[in-house]
Amino acid sequence: MGAAYFYHLTRAPLEVTLPQLLSKARGAGWRVAVRGRDPGRMEWLDQKLWLLGDESFLPHGLAGGAHDALQPVLLTTSPECPNGATCVMAIDGAEVSVDEVNTAERVCILFDGHDPEAVQRARGQWKELSDAGCSAQYWSEEDGAWRKKAETGA
Repeated sequence: MGAAYFYHLTRAPLEVTLPQLLSKARGAGWRVAVRGRDPGRMEWLDQKLWLLGDESFLPHGLAGGAHDALQPVLLTTSPECPNGATCVMAIDGAEVSVDEVNTAERVCILFDGHDPEAVQRARGQWKELSDAGCSAQYWSEEDGAWRKKAETGA
């Protein structure tokens, strides 16, 4: 049984935090689906990940290509995971399901702490998942280091 980890971004932006989390997930041997809601935003993120440089290279692809199933990290707007992802990282309020949390190794929900709508959306996701009995953790970077602030579920 997996867990949902909520990451409240208040210091570093998504394009800084996401590669760090992706590196940790890849270090754990997980295949990852990064799920967003806007195809244009996913293209922007694709470019950001390619520009990390050789030392921080993260092999990845943008969904819709011929090799989606081979990608260790797949950027997508779809709930399907053609790369066999065992970890889902939801950004920009992308949907995650209770079943997904229960079957994946990990579901990460990253949200912009400076955007009131994003914070409200994350609160709704927390309530929905925790009310369904999912294990969930809330992490905040408010003092410059990631700290677990809340936990619920199994």
